[in-house]
Amino acid sequence: MALASSLVLATVAMPTSVALAAPSAGRGHAADPEDAELDFDSSAYTTITVTVDDRPVNVRWYKEICYVANPVAAAAQQPGGPGGGTTTIPNTACGYQSMNVFVPESALGDQRTPVYFAVNNSGWMASYVKAGVTAGASYDSSTSNVGAALKAGYVFVDVANRSRGLVGADGSSPGKAPAAAVDAKAAVRYLRLNDAAMPGSAERIVVNGTSGGGALASILGASGNSAEYAPHLAAIGAAGIDAKGRSTLRDDVFAVNAYCPITDLGNADIAYEWLYNVLGTRDATGSNPSPADAAAIAEHFAAYERSLGLRNPDGTRLTAATLLDTIEKEVVRSAETYLEADPAHTIPPLGGTFEITSGGPGGPPATKSYVNDWIDVDTATGKVRSVDMTRYLAFVATQATLKTTPAFDAVGVNGNTAGRTETNLFGPPTQEYLNYTEYGWNHNDVAGDGSGLDDTGLNWKQYTAKKSTTVDDQVHLINPMDFVGTRADTAPNWYVRHGTRDRDTAFTVSVNLDRALAADKQVTNLDYRLAWNQPHAGNYDVPEAMAWIADAVRKAGAPPAPRRRG
Repeated sequence: MALASSLVLATVAMPTSVALAAPSAGRGHAADPEDAELDFDSSAYTTITVTVDDRPVNVRWYKEICYVANPVAAAAQQPGGPGGGTTTIPNTACGYQSMNVFVPESALGDQRTPVYFAVNNSGWMASYVKAGVTAGASYDSSTSNVGAALKAGYVFVDVANRSRGLVGADGSSPGKAPAAAVDAKAAVRYLRLNDAAMPGSAERIVVNGTSGGGALASILGASGNSAEYAPHLAAIGAAGIDAKGRSTLRDDVFAVNAYCPITDLGNADIAYEWLYNVLGTRDATGSNPSPADAAAIAEHFAAYERSLGLRNPDGTRLTAATLLDTIEKEVVRSAETYLEADPAHTIPPLGGTFEITSGGPGGPPATKSYVNDWIDVDTATGKVRSVDMTRYLAFVATQATLKTTPAFDAVGVNGNTAGRTETNLFGPPTQEYLNYTEYGWNHNDVAGDGSGLDDTGLNWKQYTAKKSTTVDDQVHLINPMDFVGTRADTAPNWYVRHGTRDRDTAFTVSVNLDRALAADKQVTNLDYRLAWNQPHAGNYDVPEAMAWIADAVRKAGAPPAPRRRG
């Protein structure tokens, strides 16, 4: 969090921009023939029983609700099966634009309880509909966000969405940006459309996500009710878009609970190369196979950071010259907060070792020892004496090998055709990928891929200057930084965490998001922190996060009762 950004949350009123345009949109919705097939069927559920903290809980499961009227058909065979093969999906009609809704018995008939809205698109990959609550399962509310949400009496919603990697029934790639954000907005609109018929309050939607899901949660929270998405929403038959393309419903949300958001993709490469080259981290860890490329990308960071016009809580400008000091202060705050939280918490002394356990999916956990040569803590006071930033960044890069150069837009660059970076999130659905950064575009040399100077005869500036170019719009529509502080209705409540051992994106990305949110007057409750000794992961602090949600809900007061449509 910006150090001074824990503010008291006032009662949340309807966003001004929407209240003026559609005064009844928040609590009721005029009859719209286009929305008729999106009516919620309150009788279409199965009752399952789970155990939360050793107590049985009956849950109504509303299975695979299609939240759009015109879903995009998917191929039955999708990438990502065992061993990197394919997997078969049963719901080709709407499996990527559906949601599972779980209502604990304590929430039956309660239209004011929060809706815990979980997005699951790790790595910005397409997310097929999943069931986070399974019959007969046992949950510990101290470690499981699912169990904690059910115990709190929240409606739990698993939301599927299109995104990169999705193969359409026609062989196209219909998950290109901004599909994930558009689908998430459509799901919110479905909940608003049916607010009076469903348990839970669409005025208390809390969006939870990690990695690509953290980024999706962030853009959903930042871009509430932006008219820029209307054509995309209309194309899939989202609720609340009339025949003339006008919005009659809202898609702003109450709160964002985001972990390690992989966001600001248009600038993520320059942030990454700056962070891991400014103190020689790539060289020190033997992770600099393309030093000339890394240096050329990093040199654009200072201008970008300066263009944001952000400030730290003490009023100092956030620039390339002050960012290392800013990150160091956040690391210190993270360590001291960790030590203060529990007397049993310790940090090894200089020369001691961190014992870190990790393991890949399906593999056994492995514990490795890493010498602490970078943080000096006074154990008597719980205060940090010093942090050696050069050694700290090397420590981070030692936990997991640094990404390629470029880190996020590498496909097609310098002959790279095997990369798995976010390059295939962009471009038309008829094309496998399209470079979306200036460096990636100008250094694409894979003939015939339709991307780059080599195939178009245009450099990046020339290409994006064309009115017909859409890739720059795609980048914009999934970047929360472009919407925070604008006329969009940004969520008032934000809880953002980024692990101190997370090398998957630069720390500057989450720091910038925090400082931008702190400057947005619509944001009244901001809790940002680097999470001590956490890798690229999420939901590791369930009690803390759920207490934050409960407190935000309490301070906001009871939401308005939903009104029937008609």
